[in-house]
Amino acid sequence: MKVILPYRAVLFISVLMLSFTLGQRNSVAMDEGGCLTCHQYPGLVRPEKPNGIKVFHIDEARYLRSPHGKIDCRKCHSSVHKVPHVGVTAVNCNKECHLTPKDKKLIAEYDLKALHSKEKSYLTRLEDGSSCHECHDLYPHRSNELARAFINMHIGFLTCDTCHINREKFKTLTYDWTSSEAARFSGKPYGTRFNPKISAVKDSAHFISRIAVFSVENGEKRPMLNTRDTQKARAYLAEEKNLTPDEKKKRLRYFHRDIHKKEISVTCDECHSKHSVLDFKQLGFSKKKTTDLIYLNIKGLVTKYKVFFFPEMFRR
Repeated sequence: MKVILPYRAVLFISVLMLSFTLGQRNSVAMDEGGCLTCHQYPGLVRPEKPNGIKVFHIDEARYLRSPHGKIDCRKCHSSVHKVPHVGVTAVNCNKECHLTPKDKKLIAEYDLKALHSKEKSYLTRLEDGSSCHECHDLYPHRSNELARAFINMHIGFLTCDTCHINREKFKTLTYDWTSSEAARFSGKPYGTRFNPKISAVKDSAHFISRIAVFSVENGEKRPMLNTRDTQKARAYLAEEKNLTPDEKKKRLRYFHRDIHKKEISVTCDECHSKHSVLDFKQLGFSKKKTTDLIYLNIKGLVTKYKVFFFPEMFRR
C-alpha cells in the first residue's frame, strides 16, 4: 500500500533535511561527530598509573582559535568509533594531512601529547580541609572504565559528601553552595560559573564554588563535609604500615561511617532526574539550566551502555 504524504509534510521534511545538511556544512567542522557532547566539560579527567592523570576537556573557543580549529576531531582521531575509546585515540597526522616530506619531519619531532594543552581546564589542587582528601586522590574514581572521567568531573562543582552522604542515616538534609579560595587550576578557572547566585567575584585563580550538603538542626544548617577527622586521617596514614588488617578495617570503618558508596546509575539518577535530591531552583539555576541538568544528554550513555558505538549514517 502506498502512503502519500500531504504537500505540506513533504515540504517540511525537505526543508528540515536541507537545514540539517546546510547546518552540517556551515557548522563548526571539528564537532561534526558530536565530540563536545562529552569533552566540553572542564575537569573531565582519568587517573592513570601510578600517579598521573589524563585530561579530556577541550575548550571549544580556544580550539577554534588553534591551527586545527576547523578540522573535524575524527579526521585526526580516526580510530575512535565507540565509547569508551581507551587505547584507541592515537593520532595519524599523515593519513589525510601533512603529506609532504617537510611536514612529516615536523610531525615526527612534535610532541602530540601537548597538542591540546592550551585548551584544557582542570583542578590541580583542592584544599577543603576534609578528611576525604587526606587519603583519597584529588581525582579518586578509577574503577568504572566508562564513567570514571565523568564522575571525576564533578569534583570541581560538588563536595564529596554531596554524593556519598548516607541519606538513610541523616533525614534532614539540604543542599547549598559553599565557596572558598582553596583551589588551583590548570587552564581557565571554572568553579564560579556553576554558581548562579554569584554575580560578581573578585578575579582569582584560586576561587571555587561547589554544591555541598548540610544537615538542618533547629533551623540552622550544619555542613556535613567531614573536617572533624582530618587530623585522625593524617595519623592513620602515618601508622598504616604498622597496623594489622583488622585494625585497618576498623579504622577505615570509622572514617566511612557516614558515607555510602553507590552504583553509578543510582548516583546519576539521584541528581539528574525529575526527582532530584537537589532543588535546582533554590540553588539559583534558571528554568532552562534546570531542564538541561535534569535531562542531561550524557546520562544515558553512562547508565544504559557498557559500550556505545557512534552512528555513522551522516558521516561522509
